[in-house]
Amino acid sequence: MIKLKTPEEIEKIAVSGKILSVILKAAAENAVIGARLRELDELARRLVAQTEKRLGVSVKPAFLGYLSEGSLKPYPAAICTSVNDVIVHGYPSDYRLKSGDVLKLDFGINYDGYYSDAAITIGIGEIYPQARKLIKITKTALGKAIKIIKPGRHLGDIGWAISDYVKSASRGKFTVIEGLTGHGVGIKLHEEPTVYNYGLKGSGKKLEEGMVLAIEPMVSAGSEKIIQKKDDSYATSDGSLSAHFEHTVAVTDSGARILTQ
Repeated sequence: MIKLKTPEEIEKIAVSGKILSVILKAAAENAVIGARLRELDELARRLVAQTEKRLGVSVKPAFLGYLSEGSLKPYPAAICTSVNDVIVHGYPSDYRLKSGDVLKLDFGINYDGYYSDAAITIGIGEIYPQARKLIKITKTALGKAIKIIKPGRHLGDIGWAISDYVKSASRGKFTVIEGLTGHGVGIKLHEEPTVYNYGLKGSGKKLEEGMVLAIEPMVSAGSEKIIQKKDDSYATSDGSLSAHFEHTVAVTDSGARILTQ
C-alpha cells in the first residue's frame, strides 16, 4: 500500500535529503584519481557522525546493515560505490580510482526516522566521449522524469519519459537497464510503489499529492540485462559502462519538489 506523506513528514524527509546532499557532494569531491573506495565510505560515516552530534538527533546511514530484496546479506557499508560496469550496490573496497573510471555514488540518510535516497555518476580524470554522453543522458533523463510529475499523471508516464528520452538522445545506442527500479521512500528506505524506468503513457497508478518517490534512471551503454555478482552488486551482463542518477521527490499540488537537491 502506498503511504501518502503529510506536509510535516515531507519537511522531515527534506531535512534528511539536505543532509544527504551535503555528504554526497563531499564524497564526490574526494573521488579523485588514487582515492580508495573505502576512503569515501569512511568519509561518509565520519560526516554522518559529526552531523548527528551537531544536530542532537538520530542521523544514520540508511544503507548500513540494510538487507535489500535479492541480496544474500545486509549491506556492510554506508555508501555504495559502483565502478564502470557495476550499476548499483558496489562495495567500497580498497580499489583505487583511476583516470577513465565511471563512478556511481549512491547514498541514503535516516534522519530521526525519515529516509532519503539519492545517487550521482561522475567521471574520474579523463573519460571517453561515450562515457561523457552516457552520464549526460542519464542525468538529463532524471530531469525529464521529474519535470512531468504532478497529481493526475501516472507512474507509467515517469518510465516513458526516461526510456523515450534515452532512446532518442542516444539514437538507440544506450538502453534502460531492466530489473532495477525506483521506489517509494520516506518512512522506510524502500516502500510502495515500484517506479519503473520504462513504461507506457497513462499506465500504472495515478500520482497523488503526498507521494514521495525515489526516481532513479539506470542506463547502459550496451545490454539492458544485468548480472548479480558475488558481493551482491549488480552489473551489466556484457560488461558495458553504466550510469545512475537519483533524487527523492515529493509530489505536490504544483508538481515535483526535489528533496535531495
